[in-house]
Amino acid sequence: MRYTALNTTFKRCLHTTSPIYAAKSRQVALSKFEPDQYVPYEKLNSNLSVVRSRLNRPLTLSEKILYSHIDQPETQEIVRGNSYLKLRPDRVAMQDATAQMAMLQFISSGIPKVQVPSTIHCDHLIEAQIGGEKDLARAVDINREVYNFLSTAGAKYGVGFWKPGSGIIHQIILENYAFPGVLLIGTDSHTPNGGGLGGLCIGVGGADAVDVMAGLPWELKCPKVIGVRLTGSLSGWTSSKDVILKLAGILTVKGGTGAIVEYFGPGVDSISCTGMGTICNMGAEIGATTSVFPFNKRMADYLVSTGRRGIAELATDYSDFLRADSGAEYDKVIEINLNDLKPHVNGPFTPDLANPIDKVGEEAVKNGWPTEIKVGLIGSCTNSSYEDMTRAASLAKQALDHGLKSKSKFTITPGSEQIRATIERDGISKIFEDFGGVVLANACGPCIGQWDRQDVKKGEKNTIVTSYNRNFTARNDANPQTHAFVTSPELVTALALAGDLRFNPLTDELTGSNGEKFKLQPPHGDTLPQRGFDAGVDTYQAPPTSGLDVKVDVDPKSNRLQLLEPFDKWNGQDLVDLPVLIKIRGKCTTDHISAAGPWLKYRGHLDNISNNMFIGAINDENGEANNLKNQLTGEYGKVPDVARYYKSKGLGWVAVGDENYGEGSSREHAALEPRHLGGRAIIVKSFARIHETNLKKQGVLPLRFSDPNDYNKIQPTDRVSLVGLKDLTPGKPVECHIKHQDGSVDKIELLHTMNEGQIEWFKAGSALNRMREVLYGNK
Repeated sequence: MRYTALNTTFKRCLHTTSPIYAAKSRQVALSKFEPDQYVPYEKLNSNLSVVRSRLNRPLTLSEKILYSHIDQPETQEIVRGNSYLKLRPDRVAMQDATAQMAMLQFISSGIPKVQVPSTIHCDHLIEAQIGGEKDLARAVDINREVYNFLSTAGAKYGVGFWKPGSGIIHQIILENYAFPGVLLIGTDSHTPNGGGLGGLCIGVGGADAVDVMAGLPWELKCPKVIGVRLTGSLSGWTSSKDVILKLAGILTVKGGTGAIVEYFGPGVDSISCTGMGTICNMGAEIGATTSVFPFNKRMADYLVSTGRRGIAELATDYSDFLRADSGAEYDKVIEINLNDLKPHVNGPFTPDLANPIDKVGEEAVKNGWPTEIKVGLIGSCTNSSYEDMTRAASLAKQALDHGLKSKSKFTITPGSEQIRATIERDGISKIFEDFGGVVLANACGPCIGQWDRQDVKKGEKNTIVTSYNRNFTARNDANPQTHAFVTSPELVTALALAGDLRFNPLTDELTGSNGEKFKLQPPHGDTLPQRGFDAGVDTYQAPPTSGLDVKVDVDPKSNRLQLLEPFDKWNGQDLVDLPVLIKIRGKCTTDHISAAGPWLKYRGHLDNISNNMFIGAINDENGEANNLKNQLTGEYGKVPDVARYYKSKGLGWVAVGDENYGEGSSREHAALEPRHLGGRAIIVKSFARIHETNLKKQGVLPLRFSDPNDYNKIQPTDRVSLVGLKDLTPGKPVECHIKHQDGSVDKIELLHTMNEGQIEWFKAGSALNRMREVLYGNK
């Protein structure tokens, strides 16, 4: 069923009296770092006019941006939720943990230089331990080999390099590269942050990035479009974070799968540009392909404030292109009245467990969640804007004025060097430090498990509150007993001040140092700094005009970096009598498949990082993690060790999973590691989008039970055969024979979403192998 937005939905703050034709002769640079490359609105509009003439219907904003980037607009089949689109993204962005494998794959492609603007951002490998400067210095020393590889690889192949300390990739993108109407792909699941500036910014695996950097079209299944109509306006304690926390509760962690979430309505203009970025960022937590807001004055103001007045003016001229058509249809519409929206505290253990602030304490007591808050953490790619910091600081200042400091430990992660320098100049950092806070490095830090936490022992039950995006089991500190709750920076600050999850700052009082009771006043802050941004230290390394003389070294003895060897091709035969390596019970995110934290240091070394494969997944046989039976020896061992044993015997294997398998981070290592250790197929009830694509790219068959109850038919001792693979075609189920230990056989059907090109990836052994075949004829 389709839903049509009312024409009144799209009243604008920006009105243009100058037609598009007046703007056609203007050339505006993509960024200050790429002065010779220009915002391509004229070309995009030309492409879109071709698609419009074919579809002959009003288009959503998502469709306009997506379809204007189609490689062949005259002939591309366009069916929402069905056809595969061949697209030409405007740029590629990679964070350092994923950039290692992406650049290793690009190097093995043999292509001399990237074909689209691309950047590397060093934000994932900096561990939070003491404080910003010392932690950064330690990271630079420990990761010197990796940073040198990324720096020289960037220089050789034409990729911009943002040094350690620059900030988090998504904040850097918003400050420098995102623009209304852009199509950007990034090797991180929170790439959709850029939707706050009106672009389609989509998280992908490294192999997808390699395609685009190589100048090939990028493939995406044509998404459906979920419309979220916002009415009312944000005020008081309610923040932009609460919009997405509320939506996560409505849609759950998989409700947005296969769709773009597009926001519209009169409530949009009450949200700042960075607030829109917060909402889009966490769209990853509902499985959405990406999220986007229509261009408005809040975006134009942010562009001007970050030194991009030319883009703001050009986007204003093209504002018709940068909003949905009147009468555009959505596959589903959800309405949220911002006037009625309550502040939320979501969790623990999953970001879609939505708790309004007036209910979370009650739920904690009822469920036995620890109510004492050990640590409050603000910042991250989701909430580290100037507005976030000033609103949180306004509460810290109120506490200080009453002689109070944070009862909980309190940390602050600036999103970028620009944010760090600006809040230091404006006295915000000093307020946080007086409040008892520690300002960490401009990096991901505890949000992704890069946290050398010392205040609780491993296995100790405790509660933390964060302004991050994810709170999966053990994600932040590797402690499975840490109950992590996700909320706004303002609520983190208030809750850390009280030190108790039962505290409701909207209604409850605190006692000042003079014994008098007081209530916190609602937070307030500046959307943009009144004195403008302070750029801070210059941390950008531009690639040279020619990288021919640049040498990229990978030491064969390194335990951090390893050149890639091509995966083996499919031998043309059915996959017969494969053992079940592991049948996974319940939630299995990419964190469960390929843990982060201390394992991040091996992201450039496939064999070493494969030692973390499935170590966090729960084995259905015994309810334990990283302990399963080797079906050949009868002995129990660690999952990677058993997989290596099977591989040493020339035996492939399958893994079996539950719903929304592979949700979470975009990390393609969760697909590379099973492939490297002999995995041939992953069989589940349903997949998360990015992970399913990553498996296809690496030559692993991603298969779904036709009947989800068939999950119960497969036992750890079974052998699985996938037959009829010579006839593998789009839309045709794969026949699966399950041979039980008693000799009986169950025959079931498995579904797949592979198109003809993706089947060629399987046959070639990987998408990279297929690319080499096409480019160089290496058959």
